[in-house]
Amino acid sequence: MTIKKTVENVVQAKEAVEKLVADGYAHDDIYIFAHDEKRGEDITEGLDTEKVGITEEGVLNKLKNLFSSRGDELRSQMQGAGLTESEADTAEAELDEGKLVIIAKK
Repeated sequence: MTIKKTVENVVQAKEAVEKLVADGYAHDDIYIFAHDEKRGEDITEGLDTEKVGITEEGVLNKLKNLFSSRGDELRSQMQGAGLTESEADTAEAELDEGKLVIIAKK
């Protein structure tokens, strides 16, 4: 089961992660996305959540993303984390507004 939440800031992200953990998701099942790569990495590290890697995304998509725009890369990663293509498109638009997207997948 995949759950997607959109939050405005890190405080809300922390609360959302804590609720997901209380609902039975492991920190390794939770992904946080931000449009700014450094911000996303800092939040992921600070809240001890997972990064989308080759396991989720696949080798070919990972290589393709080396040459893609940030938006394309994020959509691909969010699909790897469990969203459909249209859900990833919507989520990427939310990231463009400065929001954070949290995806939890068991």
